[in-house]
Amino acid sequence: MEDIFYKRDLPHYIPENGIIFITFRLTNSLPRPIVDELKREKVELEKKVHIEKSKEKQRVLKLKLLKKYFAKFDQYLDNNNKGSLWLKNDRVAKIVYDSILFRNMKLYKLFAFTIMPNHVHMLVGIGPDYLNVNKEPSKKETKYYASDVLRDLKKYTAKECNKILYRKGQFWQRESYDHLVRDQREFGNIVNYILQNPVKAGLVKRAEDWKWCYVDVSLF
Repeated sequence: MEDIFYKRDLPHYIPENGIIFITFRLTNSLPRPIVDELKREKVELEKKVHIEKSKEKQRVLKLKLLKKYFAKFDQYLDNNNKGSLWLKNDRVAKIVYDSILFRNMKLYKLFAFTIMPNHVHMLVGIGPDYLNVNKEPSKKETKYYASDVLRDLKKYTAKECNKILYRKGQFWQRESYDHLVRDQREFGNIVNYILQNPVKAGLVKRAEDWKWCYVDVSLF
């Protein structure tokens, strides 16, 4: 699936109106050997996909393999207790939490998010359809990049969180994981994944006990 990527590797875009699942993490949240391993694995997955001659088979296989790849990537983040864990600090997490909510209906329509100790998951709608914007018809499709959605959010939170931590320098890793949601079933699965991530990581026993989770109540 061409819409799953690390931004630095592949500058893909989101259609004019789309729902996107975004994961971004703290700098140094994974050790270099693991990052290198994941990148090598990604290259190998892409080779397997290109063997298929049918475009449809390529799409289906890439979706399957990259979902498996993301599960491994996220599991590494959940289990790593030695890298950057600044989001465990309640004051830091609250800045990120409030900043994500503040941009709701300005940059995106927010469906759900959770803040983990070293990374963040967000599910958002992007484009005029989700922001109730009146847009003049155009033959040219508008391109939305996940990096555009995150740029202001990451810049502001990095500055404010560094103040609390009495540090300077890079706060967020530049790359992000992005996935364009295809249908209602996948949408529901991702909402559940986001809410259950703290439970899966062993941080709480029930999703509702994790205070850094948000879900649009109109979804239920």
